[in-house]
Amino acid sequence: MATKTKAIVSYDTHANGGWRMEDVTVRAPGEGELLVEMVGSGICHTDVLVGGLPGGAAPIAFYPRVLGHEGGGYVKSIGPGVTVAEPGDPVLLSYAFCQSCAICTAGHHSHCPEFAALNFAGPYATFTDKEGADISGHFFGQSSFAHLSVVKQCSVVNAKGLVRDRRELQLFSPLGCGIQTGAGTIINAAKATPDDIVVVMGLGGVGLSAIMAAKIQRCRMIIGLDRVPSRLALAHDLGATHTINGSTLDPSKTLVETVKALAEGHGPTVTVDTTGVPALIRDGIQFTRNCGRILQVGSAPFDFNLELNTFEFMMSGKQFLGAIEGQAYPPEFVPRMIGWYREGRFPIERFMKLIPAGEFELGLREMHDGTTIKPILCWS
Repeated sequence: MATKTKAIVSYDTHANGGWRMEDVTVRAPGEGELLVEMVGSGICHTDVLVGGLPGGAAPIAFYPRVLGHEGGGYVKSIGPGVTVAEPGDPVLLSYAFCQSCAICTAGHHSHCPEFAALNFAGPYATFTDKEGADISGHFFGQSSFAHLSVVKQCSVVNAKGLVRDRRELQLFSPLGCGIQTGAGTIINAAKATPDDIVVVMGLGGVGLSAIMAAKIQRCRMIIGLDRVPSRLALAHDLGATHTINGSTLDPSKTLVETVKALAEGHGPTVTVDTTGVPALIRDGIQFTRNCGRILQVGSAPFDFNLELNTFEFMMSGKQFLGAIEGQAYPPEFVPRMIGWYREGRFPIERFMKLIPAGEFELGLREMHDGTTIKPILCWS
């Protein structure tokens, strides 16, 4: 049975004023789907990236749609074939994957060949407006910018026994994307150890999660790079042994020279870029020491192509790796992060702010100006 609810509907890019909180109707869950009542949804730069593309600019750009992909809530009802949760269960939501291809069955779910189609493409009609026109959902299998949303079973992590109350479910709602991406990149993709020197470029929610994970892994040097002093200070509190303010570099040195000098003259063994800024990507490749790993996490402009001198890159022994969602399998990795939080080793609350869903514009503004690192929209 269809149910009335509220959702942040994107009719155009956010820059064009196309995002509006509206009354909508959500359909009943179908095969392998759950109807989830959201209590919290983190705002991620990916929401802004996808919701900021002109229609037709890329295969993932279309309207109208409901975005949001860091959700937490309670199951209201389930469709046929659902085994992951029952009505009333608390759930945390993550990305969608096909579950059956050779990549998924080998345990590399975040690099599923169907990732783009399942998480970005569409449209999938799960909502309708007041006139009965379709509004797409299923963004990352969840579209959590809605009070009620139809969610794919593969995107669900059952949090029964993991969360203690509604506020914790709100606090943990970003675990399935941004936080998992940062921490998982260090632990699963880089496989960092105490022997590693780590540089993290960009200290938003993803970058700070990578800093905390590097501390958990006891990496011997952890360097955070950003331009916002408050973020640099917080990174130090969360585990960075050193920080670099990119806006106050010694004018006699390049960034590459600065990082190498700090990292024993040779550069880091692990470099994580969360910014997607082409100049930083190039610099990261340059300052990473020979035989080091460069992990690309931030979304670069769609038209940016990286050029490498193949012979020099071969001689360096460096590895340039793409990492999606921290190469994490959410049903296993989300409970691990909650365990670290319980132990006091993963204080995610230090960079989160709970904001009423109706004030989503405030959350977006504060995320962009650096006032808030991870705004979480709370549904009443």
